[in-house]
Amino acid sequence: MASSSGTTGPLPDPSILEGVTPAPFVRLPDPASLFATRAARLDRLSQGSDLAPYLGFLRDIVRVQEAILPELPEPELPDPAALSLAREHAMPALDRNRFTADAAFETTFDRFLAAAEPVAKPEAAQAALARVASASPAERDGLTRNLLAETIPVDAVGEHVYAAAALQVHFTRLAARLDAAALVPVGDALCPACGGRPATSIVVNWPKSHGARYCTCALCGTWWNYVRVRCTACGSTKGIGYQEPEGGQGAIKAETCDTCNAYCKVLYLPVAHDMEPVADDVASLGLDLLMREGPYHRAAFNPFLLGY
Repeated sequence: MASSSGTTGPLPDPSILEGVTPAPFVRLPDPASLFATRAARLDRLSQGSDLAPYLGFLRDIVRVQEAILPELPEPELPDPAALSLAREHAMPALDRNRFTADAAFETTFDRFLAAAEPVAKPEAAQAALARVASASPAERDGLTRNLLAETIPVDAVGEHVYAAAALQVHFTRLAARLDAAALVPVGDALCPACGGRPATSIVVNWPKSHGARYCTCALCGTWWNYVRVRCTACGSTKGIGYQEPEGGQGAIKAETCDTCNAYCKVLYLPVAHDMEPVADDVASLGLDLLMREGPYHRAAFNPFLLGY
């Protein structure tokens, strides 16, 4: 594995240099565009990949997510007082700890499970889908709570992948209805919309924000600006390094932190302009496997990489 030398402090963020228009703090998702883009990227990544069967399965799952969007009931946002309180106290707009399954989520879950039935899948995945479809309300709630807490039992990964896909649809629709201007930084690299850990971070090539870095949420699809050369797990700027496989082209690297021994991938859009955070995180599983050989643990959360 190739590595670059660490650094003891953050590099200047292009978004805050004098005379440069600041990069927007948040980019909220457009659900239809998000799932269509993700499915297309998974399709391209599956071509000739050793992970082709899984990437193809995820492509079809994401297509299901996109297909059920029309005519879903309107999701229930927190009331204005709760949103104002969250902003005042630098908390996520969508409180995971107080999540309740409204009619929109129940409908989303039911429609997703029904639409996922025809998707080609291994026998074990089909059995997992059947278990979720027949789950009691309490069992379904347990799947949801586990995902929102980002604590997944190793013996029920398959079931949680399907539940995660339904949650992604619901939370992406919720995040899309928030006011981006009302969101504020939350903790060390936690999603300002839903409070989740990032799946990856991504350096963008947008015309007015070239070189700015954003953390990306795999649950609600929100991107939020985060200074470069700073750990997304503990916030440290000391002992930050970058690693990639030998012969890597610099499109995806593991940003490592010697303070907390964590790593999170960084995707570089200037190098590969069509990358999609969740899809490319899964497709670069080989980098995670290489990182297991060293002292660093994965600090990111992607429900399609449960167990890694």
